[in-house]
Amino acid sequence: MANDQLLGAIRTVPDFPKPGIQFKDITPILKDVELLRQAVKSLAAPFEQANIDKVVGMESRGFILGAMLADHLGAGFVPVRKKGKLPYQTIAETYALEYGTDELEMHIDALTPGERVLIHDDVIATGGTAAATANLVKRSQGHILGYSFLIELAFLNGKAKLSETVHAVLTY
Repeated sequence: MANDQLLGAIRTVPDFPKPGIQFKDITPILKDVELLRQAVKSLAAPFEQANIDKVVGMESRGFILGAMLADHLGAGFVPVRKKGKLPYQTIAETYALEYGTDELEMHIDALTPGERVLIHDDVIATGGTAAATANLVKRSQGHILGYSFLIELAFLNGKAKLSETVHAVLTY
């Protein structure tokens, strides 16, 4: 029932950010404290006994729920950002986009080898951003326990690029 409320709150915005895209807008959830709490609880549920050390969240919407998820799980939060956005020394990972490539960065000291990591973003679509983030975590010798997404766009089969447990609260 609670996930039905979350699903009902998602707003679909046609042709954003470009024609043909049906953007799933989570801001109606963010503005409602009860829905926001429910989203965080639903994201955390499969990982509450996993002793997560760090939640790694991807720019930019992954920061919002990711930091709240980290707090809920008693873990630290690590931001992964686009190239040139982090102020300290970084490691970088290039990944493919529909047309071209992009690059993500994480601070070199963000993880301690062996830390138990949950990777989070608001949406999993093609899986490229999550897979690139996983590579950053693995290069830092973090141990990925799984992925947590508010929304999975299943028709794009992004979780096929990910080898660990993938938890999505809502599926389209």
